[in-house]
Amino acid sequence: MAYNDIIVEKRGGIVVLNLNRPDRLNAVTWNTWAEIEDAVERSAEDDEARVIVISGNGRGFCSGTDLVVAADQATPGRTVAGESRSERLRPRYASCAKLVACPKPAIAAVNGIAAGAGLALALACDIRIAGEEARFSAIWSRRALVPDFGCSYILPRIVGMAKALELMYSGDIIDAEEALRIGLVSQVVPQDELMATALALAERIAQGPPIAIELTKRLAYQPWREALEAQVQYEEHFQRFCAESEDAREGIQSFLEKRQAEFKGR
Repeated sequence: MAYNDIIVEKRGGIVVLNLNRPDRLNAVTWNTWAEIEDAVERSAEDDEARVIVISGNGRGFCSGTDLVVAADQATPGRTVAGESRSERLRPRYASCAKLVACPKPAIAAVNGIAAGAGLALALACDIRIAGEEARFSAIWSRRALVPDFGCSYILPRIVGMAKALELMYSGDIIDAEEALRIGLVSQVVPQDELMATALALAERIAQGPPIAIELTKRLAYQPWREALEAQVQYEEHFQRFCAESEDAREGIQSFLEKRQAEFKGR
């Protein structure tokens, strides 16, 4: 599969996956997710690949779903040009669950904003390291939508239910130090040291016993895996319900028009 939205580079046993839509702060489309899934699946099958490092080119890690593209594709029955039937039918919100299920350890090097789907991508990694300029937001409520890509399952298990609900209800943006305080990330480092720090950790892990490390990941996530996959299906159902509301249309339109949304509960 040829990649347009991501760049994948193999450095010994480390697979570096960079989101590469810097002009959109690496906002993701369905095509981006298909490419991420393919890269993760290839890494899972590659015995030489031992650790995955995910980051974003430019100023952002991932600003979430590209709402400009999403709005253009929102017409009922519309399909993306060139999409095959299997691509149209694949589970839309299962990409992060597949990253969790991947046996290779994954590190997120969060270099800028990680919002919405971008937050979910970071959460699906085993370890998150933040640069000083990193920002995080469970922003869905600002668009009158529910969390997706497994965030509603993973976030409460990382930061606790009360804090997770506060973040998901408010859609507030928190900085790297607050993310460290609540346990969302394990380190905050100077911006220019972020990738070096993430790669150094990846190298230490890659030098360890791969069978034991992969099985350790499997054991750690075993209680989550089936429940996470079921939660993703619930998220997709509720997301479709929300997407049909007037509030959701207002949420997207207000974003495109760069104004405060006016939600009416319809």
